[in-house]
Amino acid sequence: MLEMVIDSIRVSLLNYQRVVILKEKAADRYLPIWIGPDVADAIAVKLQEVSVPRPLTHDLLQQVVGDLGATFDYIIVSGLDHDTFFAKIVLTRDGKQIQIDSRPSDALALAVRAKVPIYAEEAVLEKAGVHLDKETGKAVVGGEGEAASGPKPVDEKELQSMSAFKDFIDSLDLDDLGRRDREQGKGGGEPQDKPDK
Repeated sequence: MLEMVIDSIRVSLLNYQRVVILKEKAADRYLPIWIGPDVADAIAVKLQEVSVPRPLTHDLLQQVVGDLGATFDYIIVSGLDHDTFFAKIVLTRDGKQIQIDSRPSDALALAVRAKVPIYAEEAVLEKAGVHLDKETGKAVVGGEGEAASGPKPVDEKELQSMSAFKDFIDSLDLDDLGRRDREQGKGGGEPQDKPDK
């Protein structure tokens, strides 16, 4: 598993759905995940350190987990099947590690509150990771491939099976991600979301 950070939360101009962009901590590979507007707002509120008068659902869940004597260890984007991402929230209670199935958006909302690491399985990044082609500036889908050969192309059948990503990835300007982060001094951005697809 590879450590990720939340690079930004954006609105796709193609369909106005929200997308959280995770970035591999040790490399220039990105993972776009569609999330719902409510969870996008919950993540953005915490990233931007906005105080809310009443606890949001994820604040409440964090409090309940703590009151029951468990601690958050990390979250992991653990799978991708038919355009749907899967995640796990990993907790420890009484010395025992517990893994809870979750939507990635909910897991991310808890991770930013508990300030725990975010990971993604290499297999997920191989399927849906995005690199910036240094020559063309276009996004390239797929994993690292061999070190010398750079990102490997994805065959047409696999690309069609990932139809929810194709239009967004084609329009993704990762150059803009880096430029915007430098201007702001960190990740962030507008909330954007669709049900974890």
